[in-house]
Amino acid sequence: MSIAFISDLHLTSDQSALGVRFNDYLSDLASLGIKKLFILGDLFEYWLGDDASEHLGQSDYERILKDTSNTGMAISIIHGNRDFLLGPEFSMRTGCALITEPFLLKTQSCQTVLLHGDSLCTDDIEHQAFRNMVRAKDWQHNFLQKPILERDRLARTVRYRSEYGKSIKPLDIMDVNQSAVVDEFNKTSARVMIHGHTHRPGIHRIELNDQDTAYRVVLGDWANGPSAAVLNDNLITLSYGEHREELVLTQ
Repeated sequence: MSIAFISDLHLTSDQSALGVRFNDYLSDLASLGIKKLFILGDLFEYWLGDDASEHLGQSDYERILKDTSNTGMAISIIHGNRDFLLGPEFSMRTGCALITEPFLLKTQSCQTVLLHGDSLCTDDIEHQAFRNMVRAKDWQHNFLQKPILERDRLARTVRYRSEYGKSIKPLDIMDVNQSAVVDEFNKTSARVMIHGHTHRPGIHRIELNDQDTAYRVVLGDWANGPSAAVLNDNLITLSYGEHREELVLTQ
């Protein structure tokens, strides 16, 4: 069975072309006979809670996901740093399963650990502090009790600060920490990792502490076109823009 992986679409209601691109991609998957899709975070630019989908104009995307899941495609979603508030009502409306990272995917050809990717960016101390805060159940409960308009105002303020922070931080700080990557591999027997978040697509060879070899597949964002990886038997194909990389898995 072929399995597809995408991340970092950052869907918003004011980007109709991106919505069409997403819809066309899902239709193409169905035509290719791919029955399993993993979305590894930041499907949406931001998410204020399942009760705020219409306020954000995201209902059309929910219908696209529901129509796709109704075809028999199994869609699983990992929370990103933008849409960490996706919850059970969204899951019921779309037919998508929300899964917890790190998620260990086992196939006949390999074991693969799936993440959004921001947990690996441990050099970005500010982001890690924010991540720990907003992932806490008490913080999420208190935030979701606020009126939608207040949540929206707070989220827009955070997004502005985040974009400003990116503009002044060294690029290396916002990339993954290699020790964090190795540590994640050492927690499981997986030797393949797939994640997004950094918007730096590529396939990277990793030498682990025990001299074993692993591979990190990084998905790209969708700003300039679809970016995706497909696992088919023992071959992973990563595409982004006009580029294509392949990883042949050996037993």
